Amino acid sequence: MARFNRLLVAVGAALLLTSVFLYLFDYLLFKGQVYIYFLSDLAFMPLEVLLVTLILRQVLNEQEKRTQLEKMNMVVGAFYSEVGVRLITEFSRLDPQVEDVREELLVTDRWSDQQFLSVRAKLKSFDYSVDIHEANLVELKAFLVKKREFLVRILENPMLLEHQSFTELLRAVFHITEELEARKSLSGLPESDLAHLALDVKRAYNPLVSEWLDYMKYMKSNYPYLFSLAMRTNPFDVNASPIVK
Repeated sequence: MARFNRLLVAVGAALLLTSVFLYLFDYLLFKGQVYIYFLSDLAFMPLEVLLVTLILRQVLNEQEKRTQLEKMNMVVGAFYSEVGVRLITEFSRLDPQVEDVREELLVTDRWSDQQFLSVRAKLKSFDYSVDIHEANLVELKAFLVKKREFLVRILENPMLLEHQSFTELLRAVFHITEELEARKSLSGLPESDLAHLALDVKRAYNPLVSEWLDYMKYMKSNYPYLFSLAMRTNPFDVNASPIVK
């Protein structure tokens, strides 16, 4: 904003000097009749100010929206770096149907915006499922409890008001944490309770993948170096490695 203000002052000073020069030239050319043109121009000044104000407001609004989008995606990126990718890796491992979409989710730098949209549309009809019996609930609990403070800080971020779907994802992940932490023991749980936990995991699994795909698209368009690492650590790639080959 400070940079924008400096630019505005510079442009304003240049316009003022230009105006003085033109009126001086007008005076020298037409002598004493310059006031006639001055009054004529003055009549249009309110309209000019209105137009400039509207344009300036639009520019500032667009700049604010871009800034908010940047900040929101920084929050999303932090979530996936700290928690999201690990959860996708674990939840997809529990999904007996994941092979139906694994190939579709191997994002590359050759993907177009249309391909992102096409895969996202296909995911809407994908039947996310979880075999909770294959889950290491003790390990999952330990991981989420360790990340509890981080999740709380993200939930408190006012930027989330602009991203309802991501907010719901965070709530679903936080709920899994609460459910696992509420049980004194995670061994010998009845089938009814395991089914309940499977439903909680499934509730988070779906948006985890959808929001991740949207974030991958954003990184590809705006931050190729971030996208490069995310591509090499894709949770759906069984051969994923951060090592550049």
